[in-house]
Amino acid sequence: MTNDSRNNVESELGLILRALEFAAHKHRDQRRKDVHASPYINHPIALANILVNEAGIHDSEVLCAALLHDTIEDTETTAAELEAEFGAVVRDIVLEVTDDKLLPKVERKRLQIAHAAQASPKAKLVKLADKISNLRDIAASPPAAWSLTRQQEYFEWAKAVIAGVRGANATLEAVFDDAYSRKPPG
Repeated sequence: MTNDSRNNVESELGLILRALEFAAHKHRDQRRKDVHASPYINHPIALANILVNEAGIHDSEVLCAALLHDTIEDTETTAAELEAEFGAVVRDIVLEVTDDKLLPKVERKRLQIAHAAQASPKAKLVKLADKISNLRDIAASPPAAWSLTRQQEYFEWAKAVIAGVRGANATLEAVFDDAYSRKPPG
């Protein structure tokens, strides 16, 4: 490995660790909705893990965006703050996968389906990892207040979102299909 490539790897790893620290700080008081009230940061970490260890994706911008994907949507983080810390590309990926919380939930869900196919290739990877993680979490430890019907509806909605990103990454799509196959029976 040359000095330039070593420096580049170290720089990218440093950026990823900064994103992890940033996300952990922003989500520090948040919990998942499962019966164990798991720390929220476990979710962004799961996305990065899926991308690296199941799909072999090492793009630092994608990994940073995966770690940061819910910061604008679920914390007081601004797009300008993300750009200042992580650059315009990471900010743009995060914005592509961010719901507008001012809209009603039904409209947000509809827009995710409608916009999936137009997402950038990098945003599609984050979207795939996000839906994989969510399906796995629902199958293993569903939100405490969710009925079986609501769990099944989430699986169907996630499938509709992912239909729009098919062709982005065959490995992640196969992982999604496996997670989907664990849909709660009903």
